[in-house]
Amino acid sequence: MSQQQDDFLALYQPIHNQFERYCRAQAHTELPYEDLMNDTLLVAYRKMNEIKSETSFLSFLIGISRRILANSRKKKRPIYHGSLPYQERQATENPIEKQFEVEFLHQCLAQLPALQQEALILFEITGFSIKEVSGIQSVSEAVIKKRLSRGRKLLREIAEKALTEKKTSHA
Repeated sequence: MSQQQDDFLALYQPIHNQFERYCRAQAHTELPYEDLMNDTLLVAYRKMNEIKSETSFLSFLIGISRRILANSRKKKRPIYHGSLPYQERQATENPIEKQFEVEFLHQCLAQLPALQQEALILFEITGFSIKEVSGIQSVSEAVIKKRLSRGRKLLREIAEKALTEKKTSHA
């Protein structure tokens, strides 16, 4: 392996799990998360010399993946509706109901405004702190707290509405 490849892997390996969780949650209905990860890593490797700090590598990857998703939406690629591989892996550990709950949560998340959705995914699913999320979204911590609060409230309303509709349609 070349020195550049070694350097890239040294930066990527410690953040792989966080980045994968982010991609799984963000790419839920757009395209397979593996494609988003691979496309992002390819661009990041090519632009590796633009990384300003090793500590900002994850933010660098998230910024690239956001642009890839935005471009995907502009091109109006067909929406991916397959089962999430993550859920398939979890099937042996969790009952089928848990899979439906996770799928339901992802469907509800997909209905949120983009910035609220991303803030919730980064904070709740990926595990970033409010300070880190504010750095990624380039806004103050107060704005992130508002997005999280409003996002949770709207997510609750979306979920309650969907559950009510399911109950009335099955009655």
